[in-house]
Parts: sequence; C-alpha cells; structure tokens
Amino acid sequence: MMPASNLENNGELTASARNQVLQRYNVRVQGQGEQTLLFCNGLGCSQEIWQYLTPRLSTRYQLVLFDYPGTGNAQPDAYDAQRHSTLHGYTEDIITICGALEIQRVVLVGHSVGASIALLTAVQAPALVSSVVLLAPSPYYLNEPEYYGGFERVDVEQLLVLMEQDYDGWATLLSSLLMGPQNPATLGEQLNGFFCQADHVITKNLARLTFYADVRAYVPAVRMPTLILQCQQDVAAPKEVGDYLLRHLPQGALVSMQATGHCPHLSAPLETLTFIETFLG
Repeated sequence: MMPASNLENNGELTASARNQVLQRYNVRVQGQGEQTLLFCNGLGCSQEIWQYLTPRLSTRYQLVLFDYPGTGNAQPDAYDAQRHSTLHGYTEDIITICGALEIQRVVLVGHSVGASIALLTAVQAPALVSSVVLLAPSPYYLNEPEYYGGFERVDVEQLLVLMEQDYDGWATLLSSLLMGPQNPATLGEQLNGFFCQADHVITKNLARLTFYADVRAYVPAVRMPTLILQCQQDVAAPKEVGDYLLRHLPQGALVSMQATGHCPHLSAPLETLTFIETFLG
C-alpha cells in the first residue's frame, strides 16, 4: 500500500513518488509508437535478457523494461519478504510501475514465471492490459493425475535441495537444462550469468514459488488476446502445457516455434520477433 503522503489529492502518485518507483525497479522506457510493451522477466533475469529483441521492437513500439527485486539494478528496498511470498506480490510490482508511468492498455510480454506473473496481472488489473504475449509459459510445473506439467515433485525437491547446498552448481545445472543440448553452450553460460548475478536469497525464494505456484485457476479469467509461444524440446514447458493453455484461454493463440529449449528470446530472437510482430499487427 502506498503511503498517503505519496498521493496527490486526486489519488495519483506525486512526482517524487513516481520517481521513487522508477528508481526502485530500475525502470527504463525506450522506443516510440502507440502501443506500449512491458516485459516481465523470467526467474533470476534482469531486463538485459531482452537485449536481442528490444532494438527492433523499439522502432515500432514504446518499451518498458524493469528489474524485479534481487535482479539487475533494482534497489534493495524493492523486495518485501511478506509481499513477495506469493507471485501476486510480483504482480503488484507491475501494477505499481504502470501507475508510476501513468500507462494503460499495455501489452505484457512475459517469459517463464514472468508469463505467470503477466497472466495474474491481466486478471488482477484488466484495465491495464490490452493483450499478452507468453514465451515458454507454464501455469503449473508439477505433474498431476490429469495434468502434465513436466516435473515430478521429487525432481523439483532435489533441484531445490541442490539450490540450498550449492547455488552455483544449481545455476549451472538449471541453465543447461533450460537452454537444452541443441543450443550453443555459450547461451547456457549467458543464462547462468543472470542466475549468478542475482541476489541468491531472493532468487531461491522465487525459485520455490516458481516451481510450486499453481495459477491454472486464473487462466480462464484472462479475457484479452493472448499469444502462446511454444518451443520444441522445452523441459520446463512441454507441448502438453501449451495445449492446456490453448484450451483454457478464452482468446488464446498458440504458435509452435522451431526454436528449442526454454529461452527463445536468447536462442531464436528473429523467430520470436516475427511472431510477436505478427500478433500485434
């Protein structure tokens, strides 16, 4: 909740409070165009993860990039242990940023857990969102009797134990799994760099949220056009998950990409750009 001293008489943020928000999350606005794209980063990644997409997109759209608490140049006070104990806390970050920038009707572009956060934002604040682009999304990572998420609970538990015992080893293993053997090892090293640069405590907490959070109940409530970008051989978001989202999103559209692995914005930026631009028209 924003303190009353940070609000104008009309309930909007003061200029000082807006600047504090933009500094807190290291918000950067670039590009030009009538449509605004706001990028929701994946686990442990700063806004630099989008570096292969932003140069071209900035010629047609206004882009909003930011850093989640514990990543990039976000300020230490961006993290609130209680608020960020659920993904809804990260949704509140996005809503706060939109309020500080006084923007509405944005296109949310989310990757991995950032896609789940984008979906929650679209449900919680539908007036802020015109459409949603989901890169390698999954509303739930665990297998259930009538749902295939890709991970057995015991596998996730082992990953989280490794994370606690050897963070660097966990980061190396996870980045390799996510990029997949078909992509150059340098891309896995690049992803690993994001994990290692992020605040380890905050990233551990978000990793637990990421693997255990179940946002399936919110999916049918996303009423705006939604693009699902499904990669080949993605261990974290298998084909069954994309099919599930397509069945349950009222205005969902699924594209099966040639890209492999979990990070098409790193491994196949041109293909990713083409599908995003086609969707936006």
